[in-house]
Amino acid sequence: MYDYDLLVVGSANADLVIDVERRPGAGETVLGGDLAVHPGGKGANQAVAAARLGARTALLARVGDDAHGRLLLDSQRAAGVDTAGVLVGGAPTGVALITVDPSGDNSIVVSPGANGRLTPADVQNADRLLRSSRVVSAQLEIPLETVVAVAASLEPGSLFVLNPSPPRPLPAVLLAACDTLIVNEHEAKVILGEERLGGAPEDWARTLLARGPKSVVVTLGSEGALVATAEGVARIASVMVDAVDTTGAGDSFTAALAWKLGTGSSLAEAAAYAARVGAVAVTRRGAQESFPTADEVEALASGDGEVR
Repeated sequence: MYDYDLLVVGSANADLVIDVERRPGAGETVLGGDLAVHPGGKGANQAVAAARLGARTALLARVGDDAHGRLLLDSQRAAGVDTAGVLVGGAPTGVALITVDPSGDNSIVVSPGANGRLTPADVQNADRLLRSSRVVSAQLEIPLETVVAVAASLEPGSLFVLNPSPPRPLPAVLLAACDTLIVNEHEAKVILGEERLGGAPEDWARTLLARGPKSVVVTLGSEGALVATAEGVARIASVMVDAVDTTGAGDSFTAALAWKLGTGSSLAEAAAYAARVGAVAVTRRGAQESFPTADEVEALASGDGEVR
């Protein structure tokens, strides 16, 4: 019996967000809207997204002993996330500087701060959390060696989901540990190398699958997603909505998919559900504030929701 449906190991940042008419070019200054500060970070985002959906969720992360750290802890607890694994101190809380244009697209620069101090030793000390979790999810806003340590510490029978963002080349041992690898086009390019990223997304997925993961999901924005296993490749239709802000949408997708896999859903079923979660999220401002409840996702699926 698992105590947690999902353990997220990853980053926790304060998101500093500014709306802009357009993103500046090199050497250029543009005026933006008022600065807004939101709890964020890929790890913290995924934990909140899963908890909002009803998953029993825990977070293993590190924040600073500062106002941004307290903001993040408060947000996790308000969503129902178990924060026993959140370590405090060692460096200032990580910060993400985000600009959002009128179409809802964003550009992000991250200062890792305390996230860079989450170590393999911290993973070893969190053995109880790892043993108690049905699914473990990770990203790459923490040191790569820490993510490798997570994969090496998995209990038999637990699932490991990796979203390699921000992307970098991955060691074979980490790819082989992935039950599901979730990438977008940019992440696929970095992992495979641009010279090897020819053809259609189905080809990317098959090439990634040959690197060791048991399954691969490629997210394609407004074109939906595709899922690949040894049995074949299938497309997942997009959900049409009017996007306001895409910040955190990928994190909500990953969290929803990871949780659903742990409940016994097939990869295609989990991805289709995750697409609906992400669709609701992009219709709202911010990252964690935009994540839906299970009832809101169901309303979208039934056509009874207010998402347009």
